[in-house]
Parts: sequence; C-alpha cells; structure tokens
Amino acid sequence: MRKTAYWIVFVIAAMSATVYSQVSNVQTKELQAKTTPDQALRRLKEGNVRFVAGHLSDHGKYRDEVTLTARGQYPFAAFVSCIDSRVDIDDIFDLNNGDAFSARVAGATVDEDILGSLEYATEEAGAKLIVVMGHTHCGGIKGACDDLKMGNLTTLLEKIKPAVQTVSKDWKDGEKNSKNDKFVDAVMRENVLLVIRNIREHSEIIRELEDHHKVKIVGAVYDIETGKVSFL
Repeated sequence: MRKTAYWIVFVIAAMSATVYSQVSNVQTKELQAKTTPDQALRRLKEGNVRFVAGHLSDHGKYRDEVTLTARGQYPFAAFVSCIDSRVDIDDIFDLNNGDAFSARVAGATVDEDILGSLEYATEEAGAKLIVVMGHTHCGGIKGACDDLKMGNLTTLLEKIKPAVQTVSKDWKDGEKNSKNDKFVDAVMRENVLLVIRNIREHSEIIRELEDHHKVKIVGAVYDIETGKVSFL
C-alpha cells in the first residue's frame, strides 16, 4: 500500500515536471528580474519574425500556462495599442500567457487611466518595456483626419488631432484626409511619437524609470497586410 502511494506521488510529480518543461517560457519572477529592456525588445522582435514566417510556438499547453501563472504575474512588456480587432499582440509577437500587459484603445491613445495602468505595469509589476504601437489603415486615425464627430469618440479623437496638425503643416503629397493612405500613415506614425512624448511628460514615475534605464519606451507600427512590426 505504501509503495502504491509512493508510486502515485512519483507519477504526479513527473507529470508536473513534464508540463512545466513544456511551458518553460512562462514568465517567472526570476526570469523577469534578469531581463533587461533591450532583451525584452529582442524577444518581441524574434516573436514577430516567427509570426510573419508562420512558425509560431506551440501554444497547445495554454491551459497549463494559465495554471502556472495563477498565483502571480511577471510580464516583461506593456503595450498601448489599438482596439482594432485585427491587432492582437499575443499572436503578433508569439507571446505566452503572462508575458505582457495590454492596454487597447482606438487610435492607441493615452489618458490618465492608461498612464496609471502603465505605471502599475512597470513600477509595481516590473515590466521592462513599454511599446506604443500604431497600425496601418487605422480607423481611429482616419476619423481624426476627417474631423469625425460621433458621441464619446469625439473626445478620444481630439487626442490624435495634434498629430494631424503636425503632419498637415508641410504636407504636399495629396489630400489631407482618410482617402489618402500616405497621409493617414504619416499621421499614425506621428501619433505614436506623440503618445510616447505624452507618457514621458505626464508620468513622473515612468520618466524616472526610463532615466535610470530600468524601463525603455519604444514606438512600433504593425502592418495589417503583412503581419510585420517595424520599430520606430
């Protein structure tokens, strides 16, 4: 009887070890502590290369990842990206459960709520990288370019207007509205840079983390036609 009990315990332990080895990339406190901002950025770049090539990691053990991350989260990155249904950072960067925080809002804008979330993600939860990611053919950017007025969306689009105004000043390549893909793309890229500036200007906590090289803030653009991410 005692041998049977021992054997059962041994089998369970072996199964647990096997499951853990199959999801060994799940973020741990130790792994997060060792990760530098540059290493975090490299992991994202490598993940996107796999996504574009169609060589994604085996996430068949996602349910096991849920179990392993249940008692704590130790993400290495935090994202501000668009609510667009085609922009899913977990797939785009081939991430595991628990790898990254994700704040999604139309046009990838920031307000006090998003800033507070990023402060939690970095100062409190230890993320090493903040990525502000726009994407091609963005409906939010197009709305701002066309001065769209629609309910609460009107207030949100006002946050993108400074990017529209900056690009418009010296624009000489066709119409300055949503019908001109080049203009929309230029505004989207300028908006990414604007959001990064806003994060630095309006969050003393994140600014200090960046000054002490504990956190890096980068801009990125996702191409919805190719799946490729370009870092600015």
